[in-house]
Amino acid sequence: MAQAAAVAKPPAPPRRRRASATPRRLPYLLIGPAALLMLGFIAYPVISVFYYSLQEYNPTKPWRNGFAGFDNFVKIFTDDPVFWDTLVFSAKWVFVEVGLQLLFGLALALIVNQTFVGRGIGRAMVFSPWAVSGVLTSAIWVLLYNSQTGVTRYLADMGIGSYGTSWLSDTSTVFSAAVVADLWRGVPFFAILILADLQSVSKDLYEAAEVDGASRLKQFWHITLPHLKDAIILSTLLRAVWEFNNVDLLYTLTGGGPAGETTTLPLYIANTSVDAHDFGYASALTTVAFVILLFCSIVYLRLSKFGGENK
Repeated sequence: MAQAAAVAKPPAPPRRRRASATPRRLPYLLIGPAALLMLGFIAYPVISVFYYSLQEYNPTKPWRNGFAGFDNFVKIFTDDPVFWDTLVFSAKWVFVEVGLQLLFGLALALIVNQTFVGRGIGRAMVFSPWAVSGVLTSAIWVLLYNSQTGVTRYLADMGIGSYGTSWLSDTSTVFSAAVVADLWRGVPFFAILILADLQSVSKDLYEAAEVDGASRLKQFWHITLPHLKDAIILSTLLRAVWEFNNVDLLYTLTGGGPAGETTTLPLYIANTSVDAHDFGYASALTTVAFVILLFCSIVYLRLSKFGGENK
């Protein structure tokens, strides 16, 4: 009987091995070095700017270097008229550029979203300026605006204007000339994002609207625009930040001139740090610009109700 009981006893279940935590940590271990590098490249410059904004730091005048406290910020708001002039021009530049780029980008996206012969080539031509770098874009438009070989020369040949006219050196035309040059590069950005969002609009909505007798304008206003709301908000915010920080195009086209007419706040910061070597004051200007952008971005997202339901 003892042997029978021993035979009838079921075998003990196999012991489960404890799951190793290494597979779960492996993705984090793999992206860890890249994340640390990114953190270093981003965090260190930001912390350095905040640090030097409280310093008097000019390598050409080392005897004056030292802790300045909030003196740089007091000077910005009380004793620097150039700061206010560049801030006003930056706001004007952003408002005009983003508004026009959104308008033309939306129009181009609606056009290339239609079905027509050669649509692929048309889309490639519309989007190609976005692939050109800012410095190369500036070089192209410098040649186009050249008074000897550019557009003004051919216009003078046709009896429009006079020879030797330079739109970039005339205070009455330099702003418009710079706006047109940046439009050529910035419009494709809006066209790309808006076209990508247009692809996801259901055609059934338009077919139902046509059955109900809605016109093209009503379809655009009640179907297309509400669907594009978040894409428009995000693209305008991103482009506004980029246009505010625009340095390469204006620096190459005009250098901030003539007579400081096209000097934005970032361009003023670049001139203060690179030309005047006043890195402490330039860091304070950068900190103020960062706070302005952060505040405006938060207010814009709150007022626009980004990500909310369309009513």
